[in-house]
Amino acid sequence: MELQFYPPGWVKPFNSQSCDARDWCAALTIDSLSENPINGTTLNTTCQNQILGGTEYVNFAFLTHSGTPIGPPNPLQFDPATSGNPTPPDVLFMRPADSLSVSMHDTAQGLQTVIVDHTTGQVGSMTASAANGFGQIQYAPTGTSCTEIPYDFHPMYSTSSPATRVPWAAHSYNIAFDEEIGHFDYCSNVNTSTGTCAGLEGAPGDQEPTDGDDNACFPAADSLLVQVNGCNGTNAPGFDGTSYLKDWPDGNTYLHPTPELFSSPLTGSFYNVNYSTAAFESDTPRIEAPDLGGTCNRTTGAGCTIVPPTDDGQPATFYPFFSITSFFPIGGTCRWFIGDVIPGVSANDFGGVSQYGTLLPLQYLIFGGGGATHMVINDFQNNLGRNPCPA
Repeated sequence: MELQFYPPGWVKPFNSQSCDARDWCAALTIDSLSENPINGTTLNTTCQNQILGGTEYVNFAFLTHSGTPIGPPNPLQFDPATSGNPTPPDVLFMRPADSLSVSMHDTAQGLQTVIVDHTTGQVGSMTASAANGFGQIQYAPTGTSCTEIPYDFHPMYSTSSPATRVPWAAHSYNIAFDEEIGHFDYCSNVNTSTGTCAGLEGAPGDQEPTDGDDNACFPAADSLLVQVNGCNGTNAPGFDGTSYLKDWPDGNTYLHPTPELFSSPLTGSFYNVNYSTAAFESDTPRIEAPDLGGTCNRTTGAGCTIVPPTDDGQPATFYPFFSITSFFPIGGTCRWFIGDVIPGVSANDFGGVSQYGTLLPLQYLIFGGGGATHMVINDFQNNLGRNPCPA
């Protein structure tokens, strides 16, 4: 389950990630893997082609003032033109610099997440319930059937530890704040018929011929505000999109954004208990793997780097890292942010990019292996053994 926040300014969902020209929005998503790793079967391909996400299908709903989805969120009935088209007045929009409280908790109907915007007084919520149209897909590895089962999604565990993880995911974390990067690069000329880059990729001053990661592209005319051509494809194997440039918060507010400030999560019946430990983690070994065009050996760790390589084979210009603030702006509590060092704001950057630690081998089921496992390296991790920024 993820609560995803989408920044403003570029192309609208469900094609891209901006809900509005100037405001943010958020969506509750639940990913389910329709796969049997023991005997090596997956959901039949006919059904995969009918549902949002395919084998790893998705329930998706924007948070709304009413708590009712704007369209069916389940993967079989999901329609990008309705369920994936955030429109006022019901969808919750949030302005840059707003102060938010975010909560996630179970209810009799299913997991509910609530955002309270303290700056505007607005509230948005979403409950992952059958009544709201959430559902599972009946597992059918053979044939062509595709049946949605209305479903209330509840948390499956009442506690969590560093050993709790999604067994098919690259990351090992469980309760986390994640900045998903690497989904944008400039393109000098977009082929609107194919959604690919027909020109040069890269920022001005560092352009080169387009390659296989330049897909899901849109022209400047499709943008809500910032008029640039660009592509949403993952920057792999050449990590030279805007995520890997020094465009991150660094104190230069004329050229770069100010940081998102967020607190450590709280648990307990009244959201008043801090977690005892925190960790930094990067999944660069997974995205540098040979199946994505890279050279990282996920068995030995050879060729795996924290700072990924560009198309030129050199380390990326920049890789963002987490820091904590030197001041406590809201309620006297510590705040995290991601980006670069910010003079007068950064109190501890935990070693900068080296904060991500060392290679982390983990056990994964072998697909079709009858329950056998093998060791795979998908992440760098640094478990701090403490919580340096209690809320």
